[in-house]
Amino acid sequence: MQTRATPGSRGVDVLSIGETMALVVPARAERVEAAEDFRIETGGAESNVACHLAAAGRRAAWLSALGDDALGRRVRSRLDRAGVDTAAVRLDPSAPTGLYVKDPGAGVSYYRRGSAASRLSPDDLTRIAWDDVRILHLSGITPALSANCRALVDAAIDAARAHDVLVSFDVNHRPALWPDVETAATVIGAAARRADIVWTGRDEAADLWGAGTADDVRALFPDAPHLVVKDADVEAVEFSRDERIAVPARRVEVVEPVGAGDAFAAGWLDGLLGGADAAERLYRGHAFAARALSSTHDVPADEQAPSTPEPRASREALPTSRK
Repeated sequence: MQTRATPGSRGVDVLSIGETMALVVPARAERVEAAEDFRIETGGAESNVACHLAAAGRRAAWLSALGDDALGRRVRSRLDRAGVDTAAVRLDPSAPTGLYVKDPGAGVSYYRRGSAASRLSPDDLTRIAWDDVRILHLSGITPALSANCRALVDAAIDAARAHDVLVSFDVNHRPALWPDVETAATVIGAAARRADIVWTGRDEAADLWGAGTADDVRALFPDAPHLVVKDADVEAVEFSRDERIAVPARRVEVVEPVGAGDAFAAGWLDGLLGGADAAERLYRGHAFAARALSSTHDVPADEQAPSTPEPRASREALPTSRK
C-alpha cells in the first residue's frame, strides 16, 4: 500500500477528507446514449471544494484513498495538476477506484461499492499535521460509505477540536447511499451539530428533518456559528450569531447542477479566509456555483476563480473553533 508524506509541510488553509471517483462524461452537453465522445475527469464533493480553492489561490489539501490502478493514478494526477496537495492520499492495491457516469439532463450513475475510499478509517488521520490546518471540510457522503468511514468522520472532528481547527460540514445527503432516511437524518445531524460551519440545501433539510424553510433549519441547528441554507436558484441564507443574511442566486443557464454545491462552499470558504463579511461570502459562493452550473464538469477544466480579495484575516482572526 503506497503512502506519501504529510500535507502539513506547506501549511493548509482547508483540508478536505472524502472519496473522489473517476468521472466519465460526454465531451459535449448531450445524453450518454447519443454521445460519441467522452472525457474522463474527476468528481468528489470534498476534492471539488479543494480544487476550487486551489484555483482561487488558497492552500488546499485532500485526504483519501484511491485504487492502485490507472484510474486512481489519473485522479491523483488530476488533483496534483489542479494545485491540490495530495500528500495524504494513499493508493490501495486491493480495492478499486470508484467510478461514476454523468448523463447531462438525466443525473448520474455510481459504481463505487467496495472502493478504496470506503476502506478509509481513523488510522488514515495519522498522516495529518493538524497544527498546520486552518479548516477541516467534511460532508455527509463519507459516513454513508461504511462503518469505518463513519468512525473516520467522528475521529477527524475530534482531532480538529483538539487542535483548534474550524470544522466545515456539508450535509450532502445522497439517499442511495443510506439504508433509510431515518439513519441518514440521525448520523448527518449528529455530525452537523459538532461543526462550526454547516451547509445544507433547503430541499435536503426538508427530506431529512422536515425543515421547510431556512428559519426552520436554523431552529434545528441553533448553535452553529455559521449555518448556510441554499435554496437552489432562489437564494442562500447565512445565519451567524444573531444575524440572518440572504443573497439572491445568480441567473444562469444550467448545463448540469451536480457539483454546484461544492463550488458554492469553496467560494464561501474563500471569502471567509479573505476576511469577507456574510453578504460577501454568500455572493462569492454564488459566483463559484454559477461557473459550475454552466459546465458538464464538476470542476471546469479551465477553472479560473473570480479574483480573491486580499486576505484580511490571519489564522488567529478566523472564528474560534468550538471545543
